[in-house]
Amino acid sequence: MRRYETIFIADNDLSEEDRSPIFEKLKDLIQQHGGLLVIVDQWGGKKLAYEIKKKARGYYVRLDYCGSGILVNEIERFFRIDDRILKYMTVLLDKDVDIEAVKEEIAAAEKTQADETESSEAKPEAEPEAKPDAEPEAESNDDDESEPETLEK
Repeated sequence: MRRYETIFIADNDLSEEDRSPIFEKLKDLIQQHGGLLVIVDQWGGKKLAYEIKKKARGYYVRLDYCGSGILVNEIERFFRIDDRILKYMTVLLDKDVDIEAVKEEIAAAEKTQADETESSEAKPEAEPEAKPDAEPEAESNDDDESEPETLEK
């Protein structure tokens, strides 16, 4: 099995409810073709370098998954058909991937994310300390009207 990364740009004008069917369809395609979805990394709305389909902004998403070439063909076919997708690009990350190692990587990432969430909920935000009124800094005497140094030739 191979590991791929697909980055696609969806229409930025879509609401969250309009974008979620795209993600569901992608998850279904990966499961149907015996693949493994590692992560869906939503980068959010960003300005495009140039207009695509008369749009100046796009919603960037990165998919990291394992599967076969047939799966990649189906995902790219879906992107070509769907008008909500402005651009896409797929890159082969690894030709021969160990599925068990990838599953361990996913579990470790989920555990780390759960730990971060738990620690941020347990620890309240620290309030900045109020500093006592500080004395004003002494002014420098750089205000004299001396000539700036010049290089002579």
